[in-house]
Amino acid sequence: MILRAVLAVALSVPPVTAPPLTAPPLTAPPVTTPPVTTPDGTRPSACPVAVPSRTTCGFLEVPERRDAPGRTIRVGYAVREAPVAGRRPDPVVFMAGGPGAASMPLMGVLSRMFPDRDVIAVEQRGGRHSRPSLGCPEIAHALLGRLRRSPADVADAARRCRARLAEPGVDLRGYTTGEIAADVVALRGKLGYASWNLFGVGYATRVMAQAAAADPEGVRSVVLDSFMPAGTGDAGRALADALARMGVRERFEAVTARLNRSPAAVPATDPLLGRAFTARMSGDDVAAVLAQALRGGEAAAVPAVLDALAEGREEPLGPLADAVGEGLMARELGLYHAVRCQDGAPGDISRLFTERTEKAVCDAWRLPASAPVRVAPEAPVYVLGGRYDPISPPATARQAAEALPRGRFQEFPGLAHAVFEASACARREIAAFVRDPAGHPVTPCPEARPLGELHVTAAPYRISRAPWLAAPLAVFALASLAQLAAGALKGRATTAYAGLAGVAFTGLAVQSAAGLAAESATAAAVGVPAVVGAYTWLAGVSAVLTAATLLQRRAWPQIMTCAISGAFLVWWFTWFL
Repeated sequence: MILRAVLAVALSVPPVTAPPLTAPPLTAPPVTTPPVTTPDGTRPSACPVAVPSRTTCGFLEVPERRDAPGRTIRVGYAVREAPVAGRRPDPVVFMAGGPGAASMPLMGVLSRMFPDRDVIAVEQRGGRHSRPSLGCPEIAHALLGRLRRSPADVADAARRCRARLAEPGVDLRGYTTGEIAADVVALRGKLGYASWNLFGVGYATRVMAQAAAADPEGVRSVVLDSFMPAGTGDAGRALADALARMGVRERFEAVTARLNRSPAAVPATDPLLGRAFTARMSGDDVAAVLAQALRGGEAAAVPAVLDALAEGREEPLGPLADAVGEGLMARELGLYHAVRCQDGAPGDISRLFTERTEKAVCDAWRLPASAPVRVAPEAPVYVLGGRYDPISPPATARQAAEALPRGRFQEFPGLAHAVFEASACARREIAAFVRDPAGHPVTPCPEARPLGELHVTAAPYRISRAPWLAAPLAVFALASLAQLAAGALKGRATTAYAGLAGVAFTGLAVQSAAGLAAESATAAAVGVPAVVGAYTWLAGVSAVLTAATLLQRRAWPQIMTCAISGAFLVWWFTWFL
């Protein structure tokens, strides 16, 4: 149970930077554009992240509290202008989820989805690319302290954070879903667009639904990926239901029960200090880790992880726990908790294992609860849901979509949360809907291709963190290549075949691992395709032939290559596999 508090907050907000496990390969080639004049005639600041060409960034100045005007804040945004030839008049404005996720890092994929429209990424007030940015390192320190010791005084950390934020005048009562939605409406007025298309993911679906209801004349269509309406139920039960749809609920319950009785000792890295330590993870912590993997859209790896845990192999937990810790450090916890404390009405999503941490912060901050808002946008609404989503269950999203006057729902098989990030088909469907919101037919997407059998091992993840650990494989590959060249040039068939077998093994193993990484970052972090183990016979053949060359010729090249082959096989069987 040591990781519970850290996992809880990270679980609630998907990472938006590029940690090794969960970030999908969606960003465009990094191009930093110089500041030029934006559509509203102002001169923006330089963009804080890598963005596609023809992108400019700026700030929208708005009241911190519209019910008590006075202090103003700045909301960050980015605009990618489409080429003039063929440009459509209605842009797409996007917001990432959270609360607290950044939108600008996804400008690359958005620009490719909508090449003929301007694309705007709007940040949430209080987010990392807005001013002020409501970071709470005090809370982060308290939560990360639970990685090594317990209990941590989260309430005291929350009070210290609020006191620090209050020094420059920050009023946390201004950071609510309603205010964020009003910022979206205000941005359209500043940029001067007659109408646009709203696109939100996760938490931001609530924001965009409210913005569409508040500005009906300015909204042409609405896309809600992983819709999270108020009162969507218990996330713990939703996770169990998602795993049941995957056919692994019994394994999950058996694993969590066993680890709750006897927690696992997991090697992990403190993302704050960069130091290795051993964490104890209960079954509840493992449930939070699996929910985080599903929240990142990585459903395909979950069965293999549960199979390994059921067999008593706990290697996958270290990489997954590290990913959650890194996700926590990427969040602006002041914004996250300000929204949750004010908008988390009774009956709202009961996030896995967060009640204790959130209650401590909310009790310390004593922010007023916002009135529930029920919205029904007038524009056509396209709601997407992943079949295995534990945060926004497809049944709930479907029901919410059917309750909208012009809503339609599409479920995507094989996927979980944040569908558009994981599915090219979903991105095409979204683009088609935006082209013709009223007449776009829902076209089913095929089931995501299964990964195939996975051999669970933490070795690939460890190598990704410390590439020098792959030195035995690199040396073996070089020695095999040298054997192949020397055998071919000198007419020594045994040497050439030994090198060929080693080169073939290395190429096939690396190609298989790279293919898995392209399909599922989480799967690549916790294992390799099972076929990689089958390729080991090629390395064995190479070693046997190399030994044969040593019997024929006892020179130092043969002695060295024989030693390299033997050492590699020991490393392969005892450490990698």
